[in-house]
Amino acid sequence: MRSDRGQRASFPLKIAAAGGLLFLHLPILLIFVYAFTTEEKSYQWPPPGLTLQWFGIAWNRPDVWSALALSVQVATIATIIALLLGTLCAAAVSQTKFFGREAVSLLVILPIALPGIITGIALRSAFSLFDIPFSVWTIVLGHATFCVVVVYNNAVARFRRTSGSLIEASMDLGADGFQTFRHIVLPNIGTALLAGGMLAFALSFDEVIVTTFTGGQQMTLPIWMLEELIRPRQRPVTNVVAMVVVLVTFLPILAAYYLTRDGDQIAGGGK
Repeated sequence: MRSDRGQRASFPLKIAAAGGLLFLHLPILLIFVYAFTTEEKSYQWPPPGLTLQWFGIAWNRPDVWSALALSVQVATIATIIALLLGTLCAAAVSQTKFFGREAVSLLVILPIALPGIITGIALRSAFSLFDIPFSVWTIVLGHATFCVVVVYNNAVARFRRTSGSLIEASMDLGADGFQTFRHIVLPNIGTALLAGGMLAFALSFDEVIVTTFTGGQQMTLPIWMLEELIRPRQRPVTNVVAMVVVLVTFLPILAAYYLTRDGDQIAGGGK
């Protein structure tokens, strides 16, 4: 019997795939082109000329660095919180039975189902009610509400695919809780946590709506880019920053792809 994987794709299917890739990535390529344009106030096509001056201008602007540092700081802390809470919630929901378990699962997932503006208004109202001043931590709390969800979804799916007999066998062979977690649980859910953590970091890094309601005077990189696009001068600087972000984030995404492509294999079998 001939395997379906050995069949060649038809020409219309190849055209459709190429069209989908162009639809997804052509706007990103335009960002790269406009980062080199000599026109600073509008987006002309084709560009009237090419220059490298905007890279030097972006490098020497302190507001770019401060916004980038704040975004990285917020995304890192929010991702750590999401990994801890999301993994614990996933373990509780998938590995134990208790009254209201489905309700807890629904409440964990709910924040990402709500529109961002609803979440932002709710958080701003709560912070104002308790007289919490807007700061980096209010942004972190706002981002963590939806970052927990993506980690939870990845972790709970992997927990449910992990056989409970592996954990029982480990405990029967004399392993304590930490050894079982290190050699059995973590290898099985590690790739899911990596994928969930990367997605949580990406969602936090480019969040605009929730940040607008919880950031006060703090300016993350997406907020900085949004304000720079409104200004009628030095618009290519924004494209330079966007291009650098794309290039820097491409490497960890590529690394995560190679690390997670074999995630369907059961780990811990040889422990």
